[in-house]
Amino acid sequence: MSDTTLSFVAEPPEAVKARIVAQLANELGVRAAQVAATLDLLDDGATVPFIARYRKEATGGLDDTVLRNLDVRLVYLRELEERRGAILESVAQQGKLTAALDKELRDADTKQRLEDLYAPYKPKRRTRAQIAREAGLEPLADAILADAACDPQALAEGYVKPDAGVADAKAALDGARDILAERYAENADLIANLREHLWSTGLLVSKVAEGKEAEGDNFRDWFDFSEALRSLPSHRILALLRGRQQGVLELRVGLEPEREALVPHPCVARVADFLKLGRDLFATDATPRARWLGEVCRWTWRVKLLTAFETELIGKLRETAETQAIHVFAENLKDLLLAAPAGPKTVLGLDPGIRTGVKVAVIDPTGKLVDTATVYPFEPRRDRTGSLATLAALAKRHKVELIAIGNGTASRETEKLAAELSSALPELNMNRIVVSEAGASVYSASELAAAEFPDLDVSLRGAVSIARRLQDPLAELVKIEPKAIGVGQYQHDVNQRELARSLDAVIEDCVNAVGVDVNTASAPLLTRVSGLNSTLARNIVAHRDSHGAFASRRALLDVSRFGDKAFEQAAGFLRIPQGDNPLDASSVHPEAYPVVERILARIQADARQVVGNRDALKGLSPSEFTDERFGLPTVKDIFSELEKPGRDPRPEFKTATFKEGVETLNDLLPGMILEGVVTNVAAFGAFVDIGVHQDGLVHISALSDKFIKEARDVVRVGQTVKVKVQEVDAARKRIALTMRLDDDALPARRSGPAAGNDSRGNRPAGGGKRPGQSAPPPGGAMAEAFARLKR
Repeated sequence: MSDTTLSFVAEPPEAVKARIVAQLANELGVRAAQVAATLDLLDDGATVPFIARYRKEATGGLDDTVLRNLDVRLVYLRELEERRGAILESVAQQGKLTAALDKELRDADTKQRLEDLYAPYKPKRRTRAQIAREAGLEPLADAILADAACDPQALAEGYVKPDAGVADAKAALDGARDILAERYAENADLIANLREHLWSTGLLVSKVAEGKEAEGDNFRDWFDFSEALRSLPSHRILALLRGRQQGVLELRVGLEPEREALVPHPCVARVADFLKLGRDLFATDATPRARWLGEVCRWTWRVKLLTAFETELIGKLRETAETQAIHVFAENLKDLLLAAPAGPKTVLGLDPGIRTGVKVAVIDPTGKLVDTATVYPFEPRRDRTGSLATLAALAKRHKVELIAIGNGTASRETEKLAAELSSALPELNMNRIVVSEAGASVYSASELAAAEFPDLDVSLRGAVSIARRLQDPLAELVKIEPKAIGVGQYQHDVNQRELARSLDAVIEDCVNAVGVDVNTASAPLLTRVSGLNSTLARNIVAHRDSHGAFASRRALLDVSRFGDKAFEQAAGFLRIPQGDNPLDASSVHPEAYPVVERILARIQADARQVVGNRDALKGLSPSEFTDERFGLPTVKDIFSELEKPGRDPRPEFKTATFKEGVETLNDLLPGMILEGVVTNVAAFGAFVDIGVHQDGLVHISALSDKFIKEARDVVRVGQTVKVKVQEVDAARKRIALTMRLDDDALPARRSGPAAGNDSRGNRPAGGGKRPGQSAPPPGGAMAEAFARLKR
C-alpha cells in the first residue's frame, strides 16, 4: 500500500448519530436536541403514537406527522451510513482509498451519490475495457489524451499485439476507446451533471410494441405518447409501467425530436464540454485525434450511459409514482378508518345477493352476533313476502335500530326491501344505510373469521362484517388486509413492503388516536395498540375470557407476558369504561395520575366529580401543577382530558340518501343532481357511489370552483357529497360527475373516453374546464385499468 492511500477506520457510533441528527434536524426544520431525544425514544422501543402523546417535553412537542416523517427518513439515513461504511472498507481493501476519495465518500448525502463515487471501484464482471487494459492499451489512451497534435492511428501501430488479441491498429484504438468510455462513464461528477440535465429536459417516450396493437387495446392512449419526465403524474407513470410489464408498450428516455436529431447529440456534446475535450471534435474538418475523441464521447453516451440512465430514470419515476400512490392509499385508508361510527346500536346487516340469497346477521350494541338468516326475495325464488316476514321477526325480536346494506350486486334492490321493512315497522324507527362491503369477502374466508365464527357459514360472516363496520368502522376494518379494502391507486403495482409499512403506520395512528375499550376489543384491534403485539393481544383476550372484564388498567399487569414496558407504551391508549378509577376511561396516562391527584387535592374533590365537569377546573392554571417530570404540554393535555374524557376524534355519524328510481346507469341523465358517498380519492379526482353499482368520477378540475392542488383538499373517503351528472357512457360503464353544480352537462355520447375527452384526456373547448385548473379527466388505458382494478 502506497503512502497516499488510507486504511479503513470505522467511524465512532456517536459521530454517525450526530451526522444523522444534524441532517434530520435540517430536513425537518426542528432543533437537533428534539431529533436526538426522539431517536433515543425510538431506539428504546417507544412507538410514534406514544412519543407524540406522552413525551412532548422530551421532543419539544413534535407532532405525529413530523415524527412519522422522521421515522421514515431515519431508516433511509441509517441504511445510507451502513452502506457508506461498507464502501469505505471495500475501497480501502483494494488499496485505493485516498484522502480526497475518503472525504467525498464521507460527504455523500444520498445513496445515489455514494454509488456514483463507488462505481470505479465496485467489483464487476470482466469488461471490454478491462480486457483492453490487460492487453496493455491504457498507455495508448493516455497518450492520445496527452498529445493534442498526435495521430491516433500512428500511435496505435506501436500497440499491435496479435498474441494479446490486438490484431491491428483499429483493434488497439477500439480498446483505447473502451478504456476511456468506461473511465468517463464512471466519473461521478459527469454522471450527476448528465442526470440532472436529462431529468430537467428529458421525455418519457412510449410506443406500442410490434404486433401488440390489438392485444393492448386498453393502452391505446399510450401507443404514441411522450411527456416531460418532471411533469408526469403518478397515475400516468404507473399506467405506462403496467403497459410495459404486460409487453404492450416500449418505454425509453429521450429529448424533443428536433433536439434528438442534432449532430452531435446534445448529451454527446455535453460529455465533451464537461470533460473539456473541445467542440472541434465534431467539426467537418476535425483532426484525426479530434474525430477519435468525438467517437469516444459518442460511445460513452450511447453504449455506456444511455441504457443505464434509462433504467435509472424510469426507476426514479416508478419510485416517485409509488411513493405518491402509497401516500394516496394511506390517506384514503386513514379517512375510512376514522369514518363516523354509528355507535353501540343493534344492527341488522344485509349482504345482498340474487341467486344465492341475501345473507342476514344481527349484532347487539357490543358487536356480538345474536342471529342469522338467509332470505330469497329475488330471482329465482322471488319469495319477497317470506323474506319480509323473516326480517321483521328478527327486527322485532332484537329491537333493531339500524339496517346496514352492502353496496355490491343487488344493493339497490335490497335497499328497497329494507325500505319496505322500515315502513312495516314504524315503531322501531329503523334507519337504513348502504355501506361499502370492500374486503368483507376477504375477511369471511380469513383464519381470523374462522376462529371468531368456526360454526358459521362463510357467506354469513360477510353480513356480520357489514353490520359491524357500520357500528364501528375502525374496530372492524383492522381485521382486513388493508390492500383488500380497495381505496388505493394501483396498489398491486407498487412496492409491497413500503405499502405495508405505510398502511400499518396509518392503522396504528388511527387506533391509538381513538383509543380502545380493553373489555370489548378484538385481538386484531388490540394488536394495533402502541406497545402490543399479536401475542399480548391474544393473551389479553384470553385473560378477559377467563377472569371477566378488567376493573382497572393496573389489572393488565396480571396478563401473561404483559410487562412494565408494554404497560408504559399501551396503558394510555387502553380504556376501561365504568372501571374502578374514572381516569382509566380517559387518555390520561397512569404515570401522570399523581398530577391529577394534586389537582384534586387543590380543589378538594373526587375524581368522579371532576371528570367530564367543565366547570370543576375553573380558576386553575396548568402551570401551577408542573414539576420536573411533567411539563406544561402534558398538564394542559390532562386539563383538557378531565374536561372532556375519552374524546373521539371521529366526526358525527351521517348518511347519504340515494335518489329513488335511480338504480342503474340507464336511469342516469345529464344534469341530474344526486347525493353520494366518496369511495376513493385518487391523484386525478374522486370516485363517488351514487347508488347505480358503478362509481362516477369527479375529476379534480370539477371538484371546486377554486384551484386545488390535491383532491383531498376538498373531499375525503366516506364523505357525503352532492354531485351533478355531466355525462354517462353506458358502453364503457363510465359516469362523469361534477361537484360544481352550476356546470352545464356535456352533450350525450355513448362511446369514447370519459367525460368528453379525446383519447389523451383533453377536454374540447367549452367543456367546462375552469381557468387555472388541472388537466381534465384521464381517458383510455389509465382510467380503464383503474376501473378494472376497482371492479
